[in-house]
Amino acid sequence: MKLSDFDFELPTHSIATRPAFPRGDAKLLFYEYDCIEDSYVRDLCEYFRPGDRLVLNDTKVIPARLVGYRKRNSAQGPAHAKIEVTLLEPQSSGQWKALIKPLRKIMLGEKIVFQNGLTATCMEKIDGTALLNFSVQGDALDAEIDANGQMPLPPYIAAKRNADEQDKIDYQTVWAKYRGAVAAPTASLHLDDVILNALEKHGVEISYVTLHVGAGTFLPVKVDDIKLHKMHAEWGHVSLSTVNEINATKAVGGRIIAVGTTVLRLLEAASQPRFLAPFEGKTDIFIYPGFEFKVIDGLMTNFHLPKSTLLMLVAALIGKEKLDRIYKHAVRQNYRFFSYGDASLLFRK
Repeated sequence: MKLSDFDFELPTHSIATRPAFPRGDAKLLFYEYDCIEDSYVRDLCEYFRPGDRLVLNDTKVIPARLVGYRKRNSAQGPAHAKIEVTLLEPQSSGQWKALIKPLRKIMLGEKIVFQNGLTATCMEKIDGTALLNFSVQGDALDAEIDANGQMPLPPYIAAKRNADEQDKIDYQTVWAKYRGAVAAPTASLHLDDVILNALEKHGVEISYVTLHVGAGTFLPVKVDDIKLHKMHAEWGHVSLSTVNEINATKAVGGRIIAVGTTVLRLLEAASQPRFLAPFEGKTDIFIYPGFEFKVIDGLMTNFHLPKSTLLMLVAALIGKEKLDRIYKHAVRQNYRFFSYGDASLLFRK
C-alpha cells in the first residue's frame, strides 16, 4: 500500500487542544460487526462483557520540555540566548539524548543553564539530537525536571498554545507509575477512577504493561511504499503475571482489549507463533494491513493523524475500507481528533 492511501482532509477545528472534562465526557465511536454507534466514554460498560480484559500502559510521562539559556557575547556585551530542550531518552551512562532548539548554536562542551542552578553540558551531536550531561543525576535530576519542566505536548498542540500546569494533570493517566515516556498513551487519558471502578464492577478485568512512548511516535512516514518505513524503537515490559492473566482470559473465551496502540504493539511484539511470552527490551514492530494479530481482539484508541503509522495500525485491525468509513463518519459527526480528542472502540472480526 502507498502512503497516499492513508491521507484524508481534516478541518482545523477538529483538532483538540484541551481534553474533555470530566474525562468520561469524551465522545466514543463504537465499531463491531460492520456497525458504527456514537456514544460517550462514560458508557463504556455497555460495550464490554463480564470476563473481558482491558490492558493498560502504566508508563509515566515526564515533563520533558525544559527552557534554559546559553551565555553569549554580543556587541552590547555578555548576553543570554534562550535554548529549548526536549528530553528524549535516558542513556545507561546517566546522560540524556535530547532535542535542542537551536541545535546549531550549541557547541560541544558548552553548558545550558536552567532554573535553580541546574546545568547540562553538550557532550555530542548525533543525527539532529544532542547528548547532554546534567549537573545532577538520579532522583535529584528527576526532582528538577518535575519542578521546572513542561509536558511535551504534540507539535500540533504546541503550535497553538504553550503547555501549562493543567497539562501535567491532563497529559497523564490516572494510574501512571513508571516514569520514562515523553509522549502520553493518549487513549488512556479518557479513563478516570469512576470509569475504571464501573468497569471492574461490571466484571471487566484489568492488566498492565509498560511501554515508554518516545517522541518518534510523531515522526512522519517519508517513504511512499509504507513497507519500507522503519519504526522508532521503544522500551517495553510485559510481565509473567500479565501473560498469565491474558492467557487465562483467552482460555475461557474472554476478549483482550488494548487501551491504546502502545499496548497493542507491545503485546503483539511479545507474542510467539503459538503463545504470548514475557518480554523486556526494545521493540520497533510496525503493524500495517496484512498483519496477523495473535493476541488482541479489540482496541480503544484516539483518532490519528493522516499518513501516520497509527492510522496504518488501525487499518490492519479492521480493514482499510472500514477505516475510511469510520473516519468520514467521525469528521461528519464532529469528533475531536488527535491526542486530546475523542475515542474509538474497535473490534476485529
